[in-house]
Amino acid sequence: MTVLRIEAAPEDLRIARLSAAAIALSLAEAAIPLPLPGVKPGLANIIVLVVLVRWGWRDAAWVSLLRVFAGSLLLGQFLAPGFFLSLTGALASLVTLAAAVHLPARFFGPVTLSILAAFAHLGGQLVLVRLWLVPHEGVLYLIPVLTLAATVTGLVNGLAAAWLLQRQPYPAAPGEHSPAP
Repeated sequence: MTVLRIEAAPEDLRIARLSAAAIALSLAEAAIPLPLPGVKPGLANIIVLVVLVRWGWRDAAWVSLLRVFAGSLLLGQFLAPGFFLSLTGALASLVTLAAAVHLPARFFGPVTLSILAAFAHLGGQLVLVRLWLVPHEGVLYLIPVLTLAATVTGLVNGLAAAWLLQRQPYPAAPGEHSPAP
C-alpha cells in the first residue's frame, strides 16, 4: 500500500490560519443580534485587510473567498441568498482593493482601503438585491442608512486593522520569505 503525502507550503499554512481566524470572526458575528437586517460589522474584513497590507492581494483574496465559502457551509447558508450576497460583496471589495493597492500608500492606508472596500461591498450587494431579490425601486431608499453603516464599519474595521498592523510584526514562517513592508 502506497501512502501519498502532500506537503503544505508555509504560505498555504499561513493562509489556512488566517482564513480560520476570519471564519471564526464570521461565525461569532452571526451570533450577534443586529439592529437592522443586513447590516453587519464585517469583522472578518479586519483579517482580510491585514493580509492585504502584509502579504498582498492574492493572499487577501484567498482568505476572503475561503471565509465566504467555509462560513456559509458552517452556518448552513451555502447557495442561499445570504451566500450570494456575501460572495457578491466580497468579490466587489476584492476588485476595488485590487485597484486601490496601486494608489499612493500615504493616502490609502488600512482605514481608507477599509472604507473603499465597505462601499464596494455595499454597492455589489445592492446591485444583486435590486436585480435578483427585490426588483423594486424601494431598495434605493435604504442607501442613506446603508451608506452610513458602511462608513462606520469601514472606519472601525480599518482602525482595528491599522492597530493590528502596528502592533503585530507578523514574522515570516520558517521557509517563507519575509512580507513586504
